[in-house]
Amino acid sequence: MSPEIAVDPSAKEPPYEQLRAQIADQARSGRLPVGHKLPTVRGFAEELGLAANTVAKAYRALESDGVIETRGRHGTFIAAAGDAARRQAAAAAQTYAQHVRRLGLDRDAALAVAQDALRAAYGTPEG
Repeated sequence: MSPEIAVDPSAKEPPYEQLRAQIADQARSGRLPVGHKLPTVRGFAEELGLAANTVAKAYRALESDGVIETRGRHGTFIAAAGDAARRQAAAAAQTYAQHVRRLGLDRDAALAVAQDALRAAYGTPEG
């Protein structure tokens, strides 16, 4: 069973990003449960009317983000994202901490920069 995906060719985001975001959202919400087998790149591309390279690019990004995992000839599946996402976030945070320290920012300045980036990414919370 394929995920329900709608790619809008007139959208600002490129098709691979639309595909990546929709699969990630459906995996996060549980609509695509852990272990759900995704269609092959070629089959999904045909189904969506996209180039195979477009679907492959979305799959590579999802795998890099820990949302999906490829099990060789067995196919591509929704991964148990919580652990992988936390590990990747911790690695990114460690890299950030090392980088801002090399730049000479103190702890408060580094936190302020990170909070600004999170506000930009998630939007300003109400309240």
